[in-house]
Amino acid sequence: MELREAILSRRSIRKFLKQAVPEKLIKEILTDSQWAPSWGNTQPWEIMVIAGPPLEEFKQKNKEALFNGIKPKPEIQMPEVFTSQLKQRYVDVGKNVLQSLSIGRKDLDGRLNYYGDMFYLFDAPVMVLFLLDKNVLLEYAMLDVGLCLQTLLLSAHDKGLGAIVLAASVNYPDILRSLFPIDANKTIVIGAVLGWPDREAPVNGFERQRANLDETLTWIKS
Repeated sequence: MELREAILSRRSIRKFLKQAVPEKLIKEILTDSQWAPSWGNTQPWEIMVIAGPPLEEFKQKNKEALFNGIKPKPEIQMPEVFTSQLKQRYVDVGKNVLQSLSIGRKDLDGRLNYYGDMFYLFDAPVMVLFLLDKNVLLEYAMLDVGLCLQTLLLSAHDKGLGAIVLAASVNYPDILRSLFPIDANKTIVIGAVLGWPDREAPVNGFERQRANLDETLTWIKS
């Protein structure tokens, strides 16, 4: 796959096939990701891959926490305030997702079931968890994690896999820490899930939107 094709055709996948991903393939993707640029080549990210029964246990507990009304306490604060422009983009993609699933505006049960699926990580077979040492400067290290994560997403797409970055995977860090060996001096940043995409699912095929370049670009020439 050519680079530009990969960039333009990659999308967030919200329905996966019940099919395991070979460990060798995951390692290839993570090896590719190691070549992402970082400040001073520090490569501050630490990665934990979770699959099989341990992941199934986490998905169940994560979904139960949502349905039990437990307040999320992510270790990296999630955005809560948006400009009107950013909020509109956020609303638009949510609307597209729900429409693709035939969930109406007043279908509260349908929406709740969708959020349950999200906290169940859309039943993906692999989760990749990104951690940072608490002693590193968070702002720069977060940029580096983002670069590594984008490289991971493109490599997975190039190899025929689907992926999605999910805040829902790190909303309950106490569950993650109770199940997996995460050192106390590590910050849980974000998780992404991988798997074989269900290409027949409408939720994986709705038309995506991006801002026009004029909305984000200032070009100074003189």
